[in-house]
Amino acid sequence: MADAKVIPFDDDHRSRAGAAQRPSRRRGAGSRRQGTARPAEVGEVQPLPGVASARDDEPVTREEQQPQEPAGDETVGGTGDGTDGLERRVASGLAFLRRRLTGDYEVDDFGYDEELTDQVLMSLLRPVYEKYFRVEVKGIENIPSEGGALIVANHSGTVPVDGLMMQVAVHDHHPAGRHLRLLAADLVFMLPVVNELARKLGHTLACAEDAERLLGQGELVGVMPEGFKGIGKPFGERYKLQRFGRGGFVSTALRQRAPIIPCSIVGAEEIYPMIGNAKTLARLLGFPYFPLTPTFPWLGPLGAIPLPTKWTIQFGEPIPTDGYPPEAAEDPMLMFNLTDQVREQIQHTLYKLLVQRRSVFF
Repeated sequence: MADAKVIPFDDDHRSRAGAAQRPSRRRGAGSRRQGTARPAEVGEVQPLPGVASARDDEPVTREEQQPQEPAGDETVGGTGDGTDGLERRVASGLAFLRRRLTGDYEVDDFGYDEELTDQVLMSLLRPVYEKYFRVEVKGIENIPSEGGALIVANHSGTVPVDGLMMQVAVHDHHPAGRHLRLLAADLVFMLPVVNELARKLGHTLACAEDAERLLGQGELVGVMPEGFKGIGKPFGERYKLQRFGRGGFVSTALRQRAPIIPCSIVGAEEIYPMIGNAKTLARLLGFPYFPLTPTFPWLGPLGAIPLPTKWTIQFGEPIPTDGYPPEAAEDPMLMFNLTDQVREQIQHTLYKLLVQRRSVFF
């Protein structure tokens, strides 16, 4: 595989808004569907694990191990997939559609639809991740295989694409196939269509109550404490971290004794270079900012296409919190120090990745 919106949560009234927006169809809290795997693309050759290669430089494929089917049994186009394989994929797709039409599927208390995410939404995001931004992932081994953990990342790009790419990175690269649950601003859940898709992808309102509940259920939670200050900053301030709020994410991690994993994302800053902000128009539309870029709104819809930059996502070493006493979550000085430690680690990694980068686009 080739070379991953979330907004900081505050300890305020937003949790009540999130509860009102949750869907009524639920499954038990913390329950998960296990073993959902990404289906192979049509024509994709899957290697057999543990089988020695007949050649020194490439593995033996499934088709090399099995007897060759006659030409008449292969699908049109020479993909090499037999008719049986095609029939299985068609049957699987029809079964999936039947479950969606009849409502015979499950979501959790936050509206997360794991089957739809694995089989549809990730498949839509994956080409952007792999082919367009060509994301390179480093340090994925720093994410634990089980149990709750809080991933804290920088936020940028004018449009919050970075959170989605981070979600694909965890989903596709982590050995345990973990799912990242992102915390998003209330604006996300006020937008039609976006609201429903965000819920299906596992996003939830950025408030301490929801974050603690997810961590308590052993989920992997992602937060970007810079919020609108990060994604809406001018292009001239790219890769300079903004303030990390009041340290609410540290307090949440301490209460749940969950490790904090710093994450640095390079490449998102340049997809929509923000050279101006139409503040009057932003106020009229109810947005935190209205970006002006070299292409938007001057080129109309074409100006909304992001630039194909080369991305790197690096997950840093976990910062443990289980060594602190329960009352540590109420210590403002400790929260300040840990927040500053996470911020400095992300900023240092950003600088290091920028020095190593050969080009914005390659």
